[in-house]
Amino acid sequence: MISFEKAFEIIMNSAFTMGKESVELARSLHRVLAEDIKSDMDMPPFNKSAMDGYACRREDIHEVLNVIEIIQAGYRPQKTVGKNECAKIMTGAIVPQGADFVANMENTEITPDKKIRITDNNIPVNICYQGEDIKRGEFVLRKGALILPQHIAVLVNAGISAVPVFKKPLVSIITTGSELREPGMLLPEGCIRNSNSYQLIGQLQRMAIEPEYLGIAADTENSLNLLIQKALSSSDIVLLSGGVSMGDYDLVPAVLAENGVNILFNMVAMQPGKPLTFGTRGKTAVFAFPGNPVSTFFPFEIMAKPFIYKLMGHDYVARKYPLVTGVDFSRKRAERKTFIPVKIVNGEVFPVEFHGSAHINSLCDAEGIISFPLGVLEIKKGQTVEVISL
Repeated sequence: MISFEKAFEIIMNSAFTMGKESVELARSLHRVLAEDIKSDMDMPPFNKSAMDGYACRREDIHEVLNVIEIIQAGYRPQKTVGKNECAKIMTGAIVPQGADFVANMENTEITPDKKIRITDNNIPVNICYQGEDIKRGEFVLRKGALILPQHIAVLVNAGISAVPVFKKPLVSIITTGSELREPGMLLPEGCIRNSNSYQLIGQLQRMAIEPEYLGIAADTENSLNLLIQKALSSSDIVLLSGGVSMGDYDLVPAVLAENGVNILFNMVAMQPGKPLTFGTRGKTAVFAFPGNPVSTFFPFEIMAKPFIYKLMGHDYVARKYPLVTGVDFSRKRAERKTFIPVKIVNGEVFPVEFHGSAHINSLCDAEGIISFPLGVLEIKKGQTVEVISL
């Protein structure tokens, strides 16, 4: 059995970067940039009005002003603002020559002869100056960035229509266990529903990856062989759940080895997830998770997910928050790193009801995870802990 930290190091050292491709902007969400991006223009590209109002000269702030034109967004001003003049202007429009501030509508009034009087002497400039956000040629996004909606807007402003991204890995999912039945099927006595596969599918879809689900392997070498061989022949990553513990029918590690997978470890000092098995065959990585759903969920989130993102060129770091505990946390044994689902109430951390690695319902109420380090039996109320966000 190896430590969690050593297991994580082995996993991440086994990663490589996928090739590149271009995708449309509308299909770039949650993809990973494969190149640095520079802006092809200043942003804003011109001095623009920050609001609806009147473009004026500061020296004329106490004068009655003639309106010489109306400037809407997308319209180039035709006149220069001179002495005792102004131009009515809309938000986002080009500020005309001669004007050095914009008086917002609320601080102006119209005189009987249709002229403008400014009613506040302390109006700010209200101009967004050319290039104040981004200069032409400046880097706006870096290689390895995970593209979010705000990044898509930046890509548009940088003149990008085809986005260079790293390819997504091909992921296959296999669940093992003769007792498993698919959703919608009759459930004979002693059988359970196959929740792990669909949980893993959802976890991957949250990463914008559509995996190939290969089905349930029965607890026989022949059944496992058929699905594992198919997965290894067509996948960058194979995810299995079940069949990795110490029982008579836990055949997965042996079948993987028979198929040329180099098993790098098969037991980790972590809870839940101790029988986690990881190996490689060429450039295909295999994660074999324990059969209980929480023992699949946690190791995927904290070990497989960073690995998959690294293949896509992104250094994934889970969101973590330092918070104080609202109660004492304790455990009976300290030889493993233990992960506990928690909820957050008024900035304090409390455990959710958790009956063990089969109790997947507990994660529906959990907002994060905390961990007991090796050798620690108790975390006192009021102690600061690091919460991994779910």
